[in-house]
Amino acid sequence: MINKLPRIKREEKKTNFLQSSPCALRLNGFTLLELIVVLFIVVLGFSVVGVNLSGNNSTEIKAAARDIVSALRYARGQALISHQEATVTLDLAENTYTVSGRDKIYNIPETINMTVVTAQSELTGKDSGNIRFFADGSSTGGRITLERSNMAWQIDINWLTGQVELENK
Repeated sequence: MINKLPRIKREEKKTNFLQSSPCALRLNGFTLLELIVVLFIVVLGFSVVGVNLSGNNSTEIKAAARDIVSALRYARGQALISHQEATVTLDLAENTYTVSGRDKIYNIPETINMTVVTAQSELTGKDSGNIRFFADGSSTGGRITLERSNMAWQIDINWLTGQVELENK
């Protein structure tokens, strides 16, 4: 007697790895939370950069001071090369300066206060004066101070050597 046991068919259920995996949703895209976090980080980064690049008081006054130093050094160089006197004329009323031999008038922002100390002979009016450089490189000497709120830059011109130095005050 052969006992026939009923055969049980085993249905092999094929499962798709992508459907049963807990990572299945991650393969389809990003979650809303991930996108929000990334956007927040990007906005935060741009705001930090924006604050650093905005019209910063310290950068504007420093740039103006460097421009004046450059003009003074240029005038000294021209005096040495051409063996003729060269001047930088500073107009305190208009907040401008000019370099002899050039027609351009250089402007300093109105929010920056400028003071000039120079030789008595170089005062050309109530609100203007010159810094003169001689053919041997020496100068009349002087000091130019640029101030805005709590920031100040001082430019010293040595009368003997004509050397121009910039210092933060």
